[in-house]
Amino acid sequence: MTEVAHATDPTPQAPAVILQQLEKLGVLYQVRHEQPRLAVARRVQAVLLEDAVGTLLVLYPQSQLLDLNRLAELTGRTLVAVKPDRQEHLLAKYKLERLPALPPLLGVPCLYDERLLQEAQLLIESGQPGVLLEIASETFRGLLSNASTARFGEPLESIRRNLDRPHDDRNEINQAVQAFTARRIQQRLEETIEIPPLPETAQRIIKLRVDPNATVDDITGVVETDPALAAQVVSWAASPYYAAPGKIRSVEDAIVRVLGFDLVINLALGLALGKTLNLPKDHPQQDTPYWQQAIYSAALIEGLTRAMPRALRPESGLTYLAGLLHNFGYLVLAHVFPPHFSLICRHVEVNPHVSHSYIEQYLLGISREQIGAWLMRHWDMPEELACALRFQHDPDYRGPQSAYPNLVCLTVSLLRNRGIGSGPQLPIPDSLYEDLGISREKAEEALDKVQNAETALRELASQHQHFHVH
Repeated sequence: MTEVAHATDPTPQAPAVILQQLEKLGVLYQVRHEQPRLAVARRVQAVLLEDAVGTLLVLYPQSQLLDLNRLAELTGRTLVAVKPDRQEHLLAKYKLERLPALPPLLGVPCLYDERLLQEAQLLIESGQPGVLLEIASETFRGLLSNASTARFGEPLESIRRNLDRPHDDRNEINQAVQAFTARRIQQRLEETIEIPPLPETAQRIIKLRVDPNATVDDITGVVETDPALAAQVVSWAASPYYAAPGKIRSVEDAIVRVLGFDLVINLALGLALGKTLNLPKDHPQQDTPYWQQAIYSAALIEGLTRAMPRALRPESGLTYLAGLLHNFGYLVLAHVFPPHFSLICRHVEVNPHVSHSYIEQYLLGISREQIGAWLMRHWDMPEELACALRFQHDPDYRGPQSAYPNLVCLTVSLLRNRGIGSGPQLPIPDSLYEDLGISREKAEEALDKVQNAETALRELASQHQHFHVH
């Protein structure tokens, strides 16, 4: 986990090396500080790509998505993002934290999208987070005298994401599956996608979840029949995160003394579902590992749920489960579209300025949120959970059960703004806090608690990875 925007200097400055370079080149500039409402078409996205031939600096406006297939057609090269450690090494040479869009400084060949210069004024990264440099387009053109130009970006406004048309999901998933897999003859989606059946343990837990007379003995019995699950529940209760007094000797002990019936039933269900699909071998280079992000999210959503006023508070065990499974659609995409999943990973790496939902919509025609929610419904999971997965990226969602997706949205955004998870760091709207009845201060307190328990949570995540694999 990287500390981001936690203890920043109130007025960060542009790095001296960059300012010296611009003065040497005779470039006029204005220093601007980061603001959420700066026009994305004016902001230059710089990304370093490489292949066997060498490194290429690619520049395009943040109002576009970089299409690697189009780039391959134009250049005849299969370019991918430079590995994070290599880029960090390069930036460290100049004492920079961000990649600036300055070809003369980096000394590598450059390719830029021809629409980049349509705006009168451009904003580029200075190398210091939060500080941008405004340069006139005509002046910037001078810095590109040795660069090549082409048209390879896809305007984000042309990608119509389905954030709020759930009635179209089934049809869109069906079309994507038929277009991208060889199975075009079957008619029913459930037969077309080879999804494993719900594990027996999960089926038994779901029955207990809805049984008003279920007891601790019942859930203990189910968990103990699955040795890996039993070991995880005990290790969870024994984790320093819960700071339980004395030794945890059994599953029953874990439930009665530490975790409670509600948490264990949802934790066990989340872990049982997690075992149905394998973690993909491929993943975007800078992503937080799947289970690590799942466990951070579950821990934070638990704290945020507690911070809500009692009258608004949803079922805490279910919000915990929503946190644990919020990214389940990622596993489903990897399972259903294996060769295309790698392409999605490569595009996530070179488009750090956009949400994965744009990339998935552009390449497949659906998002992980749509397919994850569809599978939850197919497995007869609680509707609140399907809703939480489906609308988690819409901070304005106010439909039925809105507390669940709103809490996941807040959780994912808070973690992302501290460098956990993937995707751009965006401001969180006041309306989201207001609807949940949580103050920004209370949310930050819950976030601090999770960050302070980083070691304990990472340990849980690595144990989980271990159980998941074996």
